[in-house]
Amino acid sequence: MQEQSTIRVSVELLNILKKFKDSNESYEEVIMDFIEPHLELSKEAQKDVDKSLKEYKRGEFFTFEQMKQEFGF
Repeated sequence: MQEQSTIRVSVELLNILKKFKDSNESYEEVIMDFIEPHLELSKEAQKDVDKSLKEYKRGEFFTFEQMKQEFGF
């Protein structure tokens, strides 16, 4: 069994969490449902950052001035 901890939340937050909770679901599961997409996005975002950095180092980018000229601003 995993080690457990207790956290304090306001009654307002508790009532919000209850709206998302199924009868057979724990509050941990409800919270993880909200957190998981952000954890996955972080990995995806890191890949995008790494790719962009490589492109920048290769000189594959446009300056703001070039973009303004391209789009007529």
